[in-house]
Amino acid sequence: MCHALQFCRACFDERQTSVNELLQAVQAPKAEHPQLAPGDTVKVHVRIVEGNRERVQIFQGVVIRLRKGGNNANFTVRRIASHGVGVERTFLLQSPRVEKIEITRSAKVRRAQLYYLRDRRGKAARLKERRRR
Repeated sequence: MCHALQFCRACFDERQTSVNELLQAVQAPKAEHPQLAPGDTVKVHVRIVEGNRERVQIFQGVVIRLRKGGNNANFTVRRIASHGVGVERTFLLQSPRVEKIEITRSAKVRRAQLYYLRDRRGKAARLKERRRR
């Protein structure tokens, strides 16, 4: 255990905080990303390592789930790949591999998790666009 963590633990002993909470207090958020919401269509720029070279891959799709939790916050993006096969990928929000997140479109949804989109095909999987004021 590092000295900084021992010092923090001594300071916070009265409140009975967990080690995970202490780590979140010590670590600052690494990257500034836009405010995501379920139903947003996003482009996630991810750094991929292939052998000895790195490249940036763009994964575009609809955010179907958003889990908050400090440094453990993550979100799931779903897109339709070739031959109508659905592909879902989960990203950590504070991951160093996620270079940039762009919101291309926002949809009006009433659910926090859009798992019902897994059963929809074609035009039935469309979401109504949210109007900006």
